[in-house]
Amino acid sequence: MTFSTMLKVMSEGMLRTCGIFILTVIGSLPLGMIVALLRKSRFAPVRAIIRVYISIIRGTPLMLQLLVWYFGPFYLFGWPIGSWRFPALIVGFVVNYAAYFAEIYRGGIESIPVGQNEAAEVLGYTKTQTFMRIILPQVIKTILPSVTNEVITLVKDTSLAFTLAYQEVFSLSKQISASQSSFMPFLIAGVFYYIANFVVAFVMERFERAMSYYK
Repeated sequence: MTFSTMLKVMSEGMLRTCGIFILTVIGSLPLGMIVALLRKSRFAPVRAIIRVYISIIRGTPLMLQLLVWYFGPFYLFGWPIGSWRFPALIVGFVVNYAAYFAEIYRGGIESIPVGQNEAAEVLGYTKTQTFMRIILPQVIKTILPSVTNEVITLVKDTSLAFTLAYQEVFSLSKQISASQSSFMPFLIAGVFYYIANFVVAFVMERFERAMSYYK
């Protein structure tokens, strides 16, 4: 296999990696906020369920969770395994990262002084208006560095898709390396991951500057 052919095949794999990354971010960021708000619910049973969910997600490997999402529906409902591979990947990644984002959100929300809620109430704001217009913008600014770290980790964690034999860039690098007895595919994969993380870090840094109170 020539270098150009190898690069073309792995570029296609990188597109699949980007697909996993984008769908996970789109799904896990809003879901994490919902989980964070449920974590602060007034109802004890709801808080208990969310605590258990977060504990299980953070206490078990992502690889194991992906296998459970992939094989679980087959053993429980008889769903065909082949047609469930990509959805299982996305569900597994989204559910996993939502738990981590939820804790980041919760920390950001709890860092806001209670007095701001009281001041907003005096001014006639509803709880929803207070959260969306006053609390949330501050929370986003506070948690951006932590969110950036998680998003960068996600780029690298997409390599765990090989667990379900999904043909993303890392899986292809292993296959090509084994068939060609070459280390080059791993170097190409490393460059792809580095470029992806560089772009993510650059975009998030620009976003942090845009959200900064001080110029």
